[in-house]
Amino acid sequence: MNNVVRLAMVDPQDQSRNSIKNLLLGIDSVWLEAECARYEFFTDIITQTQPDIALITLDGDQQRGLAVIAEVHRESPECQILVVSKSQEGALILQAMRNGAKEFLSAPLNLDDFMAALDRIRNISGGKDGKSKSSTVMTLIGASGGVGCTSLGVNLGCALAANESNSVAIMDLDLSLGDADVWLDIIPDYTIQDVAENVNRLDYSMLKRSLTQHASGAFLLPRPVHMEETAPMTPEELQRVIALLKATFTHLIIDLTKSFTPLDLAALEVSDQILFVTQLDLPCLRNVVRINQFLEERELNDKVKVIVNRVGLGDAQISLNKALDTIGREVFWQIPNEYSPVIESRNNGVPLVTEFPKAKITRAIQQLALKIDASNANGGEVPKSETKKSGLFSFLK
Repeated sequence: MNNVVRLAMVDPQDQSRNSIKNLLLGIDSVWLEAECARYEFFTDIITQTQPDIALITLDGDQQRGLAVIAEVHRESPECQILVVSKSQEGALILQAMRNGAKEFLSAPLNLDDFMAALDRIRNISGGKDGKSKSSTVMTLIGASGGVGCTSLGVNLGCALAANESNSVAIMDLDLSLGDADVWLDIIPDYTIQDVAENVNRLDYSMLKRSLTQHASGAFLLPRPVHMEETAPMTPEELQRVIALLKATFTHLIIDLTKSFTPLDLAALEVSDQILFVTQLDLPCLRNVVRINQFLEERELNDKVKVIVNRVGLGDAQISLNKALDTIGREVFWQIPNEYSPVIESRNNGVPLVTEFPKAKITRAIQQLALKIDASNANGGEVPKSETKKSGLFSFLK
């Protein structure tokens, strides 16, 4: 799935507006940010929500619609304008283009025509190289409790946010015992519970207000304050929140539980990368094999990138070569063991990039961030390793 684009539309005619809305809601790569029935309000909506695309129909009032095209183009020049009309008169098309429209499509709107226009608009707005701005969802799963998923997720998010071209959000989906807010020393005004309670009327502005921005630039959506027996939202509602976050940020990092709940699975299904964190000990490596099989059965295995944490922990660790024979895939990245900086960073609520910028573990996480950015620039492609097959305990022989 390519980068989700946010779209706002205006159409004074109820029937055609509903028809276009239904078409848009069926497209995974489009987020309908706002719909409007009055031309006079639309420019303000565009200014407030700042969508990627403004869809303007002209059949309600051609002259007023043409004026809105000019207003939107003048007030929000980065917003790409797509016009829809039953009339295909050359003079009307020419005037719409002169006023700032990038595409002019025939009504009733056809899916194939719209998708082709969407691709052209993405190429126009994508930048100098003609590529659309990438966005990626990364979920973190651990081979066992305490392997460092939250530490890695939070510090990776801060490292990615150091790049001014990135916008980063971190979601703590460990609804019972998540502690991402502790790692960043954040006392949030809102949590994922507040988002859940408003999910049916959630839009870009409301979601952005629910996030808390850290000094590093990363945004956090923390777990609820109180523990509850039931999840605050359904898997489908969670995926809607993720889609909106993906439309808003270049990177979304989701810290999951170790229980593979329905919400965890919903996040894994829509993630672009699954960062699988493990250590080089027997219980973790055994679980890597089990979880890999679980993900493979759900056709999620191709997204997995294994990250070995706390490398060099001690003589009790299994060698990397023996570990590779067990887990059956190459290691994407290694994070060295540096206990003192990590503990001090957590206790102070200050990320490693700020507290210990020269530490080996900090440099490893920064280099991981660079590799992820490079991977995203290439459409998420990274060299695939050949799968090795061997017995679970073969490294003990």
